[in-house]
Amino acid sequence: MRHFLLILVGLVGLWSVALGAEPIRIVAAENFYGDVAAQVGGGHVAVSSILSNPDTDPHLFEASPSTARSIADANIVITNGAGYDAWMDGLVSATTAPARTVLSVAELVGARPGANPHLWYQPATLPAVAAALAAELERRDPANAADYRARLAAFESSFASAVTDVATIRAAHDGLTVTATEPVFSYMATAMGFAMLNEPFQLAVMNGTEPGPSLVAGFEESLHSGTAKILFYNSQVTDDTTARLLYIAKANNIPVVGITETMPEGQTVQSWLASEIAAVRAALGDAP
Repeated sequence: MRHFLLILVGLVGLWSVALGAEPIRIVAAENFYGDVAAQVGGGHVAVSSILSNPDTDPHLFEASPSTARSIADANIVITNGAGYDAWMDGLVSATTAPARTVLSVAELVGARPGANPHLWYQPATLPAVAAALAAELERRDPANAADYRARLAAFESSFASAVTDVATIRAAHDGLTVTATEPVFSYMATAMGFAMLNEPFQLAVMNGTEPGPSLVAGFEESLHSGTAKILFYNSQVTDDTTARLLYIAKANNIPVVGITETMPEGQTVQSWLASEIAAVRAALGDAP
């Protein structure tokens, strides 16, 4: 009997260790926020991202039962907010989880109602998300606080290196007029010092409405005249109007730069943004 009790106590101890080692479950609405969480949390977290396919239009996403279950079981949920992933609101409110933390990036960075929701293209956003996640992970798991702090510092350093060319572009091209089919890249374009043309056209597209004839004509004229020096387009969402604008831009020797709303597979936020920034430098004819 004593031998049996010793075995039982040992098994209970192993079970307790296993429970203690259970990772903190994080669900991110978008995969770039999930990547930040994975970098900051390391082996202490289990991260899943809902939107992870760059060929999927985020605005047309419909949640599945498995998505709802993952959110119900999550310890931390990350949403973009600002109306971008409004479907997350219903998924979060569908379950009661008092210990669950919901991190709204829009609230974190102080985005006002009606603001451009593509907040991750603002260079300060992802480091702010990383810092907020590190603080929350420390609160939940103080035993590994030093690791979270070290991972946060490593993220901040590598991210700063990835976007260092933003300042270089601004110094050389401040005030350059550019345009875009949608306002996806607008925050980054502003950080680069660019002046964005045809914003009413872009807002109409973002809101799912057809741009009026005068907006289309104005956009095309900015390409024909060469007023727009770069055309940014959302490579995830293309239609006949976008195809025509790309054709006009190329016919008038205006560089086009494709960007995505969702981080491509196999990349980190650092490599993703660095590659898009490099594409802008190439369009400008800057030396690497």
